[in-house]
Amino acid sequence: MKLKLDDIRKSFVHVFGGNVLTENFFVRNLTFIVVLVIIMILFISHRYTVLQRIAEMERLKVELKDAKYESLDIASDLTEASRQGQIEKKVEESGLGLKINNEPVFRIQKGRK
Repeated sequence: MKLKLDDIRKSFVHVFGGNVLTENFFVRNLTFIVVLVIIMILFISHRYTVLQRIAEMERLKVELKDAKYESLDIASDLTEASRQGQIEKKVEESGLGLKINNEPVFRIQKGRK
């Protein structure tokens, strides 16, 4: 069975001319086709939204990791600066004239009855 060029041309004109849409099959199933197209559009848009959210989550994970490292760095700097030797050095550099107390601390308590 050979397809003739004239038959191909007629079928091409039939499909792209819009005559195929008026056939009984398409007319009967028009609501199903419309619903199917709407579902496809919703599915594609939902997928796009999900991909955007995943990319945002990845970006925020990297930002959180950087913030954690920065926090750790600041905490280590604070620990270093709050050591007794560092505090003594800063007091001497600033010339406050404070000295280390070598005597033990006394607690003054109110008389108990």
